[in-house]
Formats: sequence, structure tokens, C-alpha cells
Amino acid sequence: MATAGDDDKSQYNLFNPTPRRLMREMTTDRPDITEVPFTVDAGHVQFESTLFGYTRTRPDVDGAESDVFEFAYTNVRIGLTNDVELSLVWQPYGIVNTNAVDPEPTQKQSGVGSVDIRGKINLWGNDDFEKVGSAFAVLPVITLPTDADNGIGTAAVEGGVAVFLSLALPAGFGLGLNAGTFAIEDYDTTGYHAEYLATASGSYEWTDKFATYAEIVAILGMQDPRGDILQLGAGWTYALTDDVQLDGGINFGLTDASDRYNPFLGLSMRF
Repeated sequence: MATAGDDDKSQYNLFNPTPRRLMREMTTDRPDITEVPFTVDAGHVQFESTLFGYTRTRPDVDGAESDVFEFAYTNVRIGLTNDVELSLVWQPYGIVNTNAVDPEPTQKQSGVGSVDIRGKINLWGNDDFEKVGSAFAVLPVITLPTDADNGIGTAAVEGGVAVFLSLALPAGFGLGLNAGTFAIEDYDTTGYHAEYLATASGSYEWTDKFATYAEIVAILGMQDPRGDILQLGAGWTYALTDDVQLDGGINFGLTDASDRYNPFLGLSMRF
């Protein structure tokens, strides 16, 4: 993690961008679900996209399974100050093909996903991670539906808050931990219930450009009669330049409510 040394970066903001010589090393909230506590430097923008993702679900309570296709699911991260960023997460197009149990026909849904509006606030470690060995951030989020009936995004306004912690370990290893609580619309649409996210991701930097990770993710408190979600994931990142990164990975579900598998390929760019 690059640092800014003793330079005072508090003067920089959206309209007075951080000079390149003082910018932090590029870090991304993808490809794992565990996100980083580091923010994008003030006055700069970072695009993080799933170029293509595929998910095969397990049978629901009616025995139906789905094939889900993601295209250009993108997180746009905007540096407002040295330690605060605004991000917009949006899926411009997705497809869900549901294979129902006979004699029900196969159902196809497609369209635009919902929009997440998020604010990441770094409390420590943004510029001195290598020195202090840790970094921490808080992220409130609100999700706005774009189409309540297309089956791609949420059908109601939802929201919550998450916290992110990164720890530097010896010999090129790192550990990321996330926790969050979210208000999710009830299945019967009469109200909301709380769901809880907990993740842990271990990474290893093989070179200055190439790194791999392994991750475990749990989503608890769901109203799904099949139970809660528990999944394992693994993947890689490769830095093409200081401002461009490729990534890929796959997730495997371990419980009845989890998706069977989810491979994906992504691209991130900073400006």
C-alpha cells in the first residue's frame, strides 16, 4: 500500500484533486465481496465493473432453479475528500432464466438493476496503512429500485450500514473483515426485517502486480425457508498499469439458500 508520507492532503477535494505524486496505490472493492476500507483519492474517479458474471442457483421451495447473467455491474467511486468517497453501484442489464418444475413454463426476466448510493468514510489507515498495520472505514448505503417487477434488482427501498477492517500480515499476506446490518423488504412486502453480513478474506501478493485471495461469506437473518447463506470464494487480481486492474474468481455456495456457483470476470480503472 503506497503512502503519502508526511504530506498534508487535507487541502484536496473533489474540485482540487490530489496530485498524482501523492496518490495512494490503487485498491478496489472487488473482486471479493469483502470490501476495503481505503477511499479513492480526492478529485479522482474509479470504475469497478463485472464484465460478465454467471450464477446457477439451487432449487427454491418450489423446486425452480435459475440461470443469472450479469453484464457491466459497475461501482463508480468518487473521491470527495482525502478520507471520504461517494459511490454509485448499478447494473445496466441483467438476465434471469428460471427453470420451473413441469408443467410450469420457463420464465425469462431481464432489465436494469437497482441503484446503491453509498458513502465510505475512512477513520484510519488510508495513507499510513504500512506504518500502523490496519485501516478501518464505515459505509452507509441506501438502495433504490428502478423496476419493481423485472426480477433483476430490489423491488423496494432498502438500506443499512457496514464496517470494513484491513490488517497487514507478514510476508505479503493480508486479511480483510467486513460486517454489516441491512433493512431488507419482507417476502410478503408488509414490512422490513434485518439481515446481517459477515465476511473474511485472506490475500497473498505473489508479485507487485499479481495477487490471489480466498474468502468466506455469511448472510444471516434471511426469511428464506431454506435458511441462511454461506459461501466460499477464490480469485485473483492482476495490475496492468497503476490505474488498470483485471480480476476474476468464482464463488461456491455451501447451504441450500446459497447459489451453486458464480464465476465472473472484472475490470477496474482509475482516472
